[in-house]
Formats: sequence, structure tokens, C-alpha cells
Amino acid sequence: MNNSNEQYIGKQLAANLFNHSGVFVLPAMTLLSGEHIRLISQHKILLEPHDVLQVDNAAFYQLAVDDCTAAMESIFDQLRYTKTKRLPMIELRNEVIPFIQQVSEKNDFYGILAALQSKDDYTYRHNVAVGIISTLLGKWLKLKPDELSMLTIAATLHDIGKIMIPAEILTKPGPLSEEEYALMKKHTTLGYEMIRDTVGTTHMQALVALQHHERMDGSGYPFGVLGHRITDFSKIVAVADIFHAMTSDRFYRTAAPLYEVLRQMDDNVYGKLDPYICSVFINKLMQSMIGNEVLLTDGRIGKIIMILAHDPLRPLVNIDDDFIDLSRHRQLGIVRVIPQ
Repeated sequence: MNNSNEQYIGKQLAANLFNHSGVFVLPAMTLLSGEHIRLISQHKILLEPHDVLQVDNAAFYQLAVDDCTAAMESIFDQLRYTKTKRLPMIELRNEVIPFIQQVSEKNDFYGILAALQSKDDYTYRHNVAVGIISTLLGKWLKLKPDELSMLTIAATLHDIGKIMIPAEILTKPGPLSEEEYALMKKHTTLGYEMIRDTVGTTHMQALVALQHHERMDGSGYPFGVLGHRITDFSKIVAVADIFHAMTSDRFYRTAAPLYEVLRQMDDNVYGKLDPYICSVFINKLMQSMIGNEVLLTDGRIGKIIMILAHDPLRPLVNIDDDFIDLSRHRQLGIVRVIPQ
């Protein structure tokens, strides 16, 4: 296959694409995936720069996340329909993973977060979101490239066991009954078995499906193991999973504002989530808010000037000529961060 076409993954076709015999290949505005590039190369077409449009970041995130979400949905449907336990890894590697990696490379958390906001396909979008957030988090934790790509796949597949859970439980608008909850919890062991029995996956990836609901203090499921028994990948995915769930509108509750979520995660970290992974995550997200205005508990509005490593949720804030170190003024707090 001609690799020079590969540089156009993630770009959009400017016009309808025909091969040399005039056969229609792809419609205008297609966001090119690995699958499309292979098709184009099979037709012996060499793309030129003028054949594609550079998509601006916001549009790229939206297109990429929507495309990945649709691909995840079709992977789920295919598995439900064929009742096979084998995962279509080729499809995942071509249709989903490259986009997740491309989006993660942009490192633009807010832009990405907007595209991850659930439309009404939370179940599928959530897999893509956890894939992207885990990849970003893996980068911030300085994982090596090969570990990072293993993590991306593990994170994207973390909930794959849910295809074995009845849809009416997954989309139930209210809290689950005890029986329903017991059934829902099985998605961890079912996912583990599916990934374990699929060629081309690693045991580490299967463990993420098994362990992403385990907690450091042993209060999680399916086995209630303690923190030292939980793999690092599973701990990373647990943080991404909780974060995306809390920042999304779901069937039964609305999303919490970002700062509030970080505060809850910070409170929750003692005991439940890995404290180091969580602190890196909260720190990075707060860093990306420098320059944003905040509403303080006394009603004043200030601007975040600096994030303090020892207490990232209580930054240095500037109001007129005043600089207020919230880590020292414990009586003052942030009500919310105002998006730019």
C-alpha cells in the first residue's frame, strides 16, 4: 500500500473522489479513516494536498469523535448480532484507535471535552471518551509509546462486556434494582473473558475490563480487591471512566460542572482512586484553566494566575490589584470556573 496517502488520515475530502476509470469511490466531505485510505490505495489513487480540506480543531474533534462513536456502535451491534465472543480487532485498530490517538495528540482538553459531551449515545461515546482521556492521562504520566497504544486499546474496550447486558438495564432512566445492579456488574468479568479469548490482545488489556470498577480501599467490584492488586492501566482507566461519567449528561442525571467534578474526585481520592494518578490528572486540568475567570464564594470574580502544585484546586487568583492565594485563605473558595 502506498504510504503517502496515510498522511491524509483525519482530513476531509474536498470533492467526490473517482478512480482513473471514473468509478465513484468516496463522497465529498468524508473524514478519511485508515479504512478509507486503504480503499483509495486499492483503487491506485494517489491523493494530492488539494484533494483534502484542513479541518479546524473543533470540527475535527467533533467529526473524529462522532465517527469513532459510530464505529464503536457498529462493533457492538456486530458482536450482539453474531453472538461471537471474538472482538473485531482489525476494525478497532483501523477505524477507532488512529482517531483517538490523533485527537489525544492535540492535547487541547477543553476542545476535546466539548466533542465528548454525549448526544444521546452515551453508551458508545463513553468508550471513545475513556479511550481519549486515558490516553491523555497516560501521556501526562509519561508512559512509553508502546505502553500508551496498549492503554488506548484497553481503555476503549473497558466496557465491551456491556454488549452481554440487556439494553433496558443499560439505558434505564432511574437507579437499578439490586438484581439489575448485580447483572450490570457482570460486564467486568464478561469483558475480561471476551478480550482474553480474542487473538491480538494482551492479558493487561483484559485486566482493565475486569478491574476498572475496583477501588483502592477494596470497596469496588467484581472482587473487591485492594489497591496493590489493581494494575496501573486499570487505575488510569478508573479515573478517566469516573471523570467522563461525572461530566456527561446521562439517562438519569445531568452533568456536574468541571470544577465541581475535580473537587469531588479530589475528596474521593483518599481510599478510592490512585492518589498519584488522580493528582496528576487534577493538576493538568487545573493548569489548562490558567487565565480563566472564577466566581469565588464571597461573590467576587477573579482570574486564575497560577496553579500551586501542593493544592491545585486552590490556585492563586487575581482581583484588581489583589493577588489571593486560596491555599492560604481557606475561608474563601471557588464556586465555579467560568469557561472562556
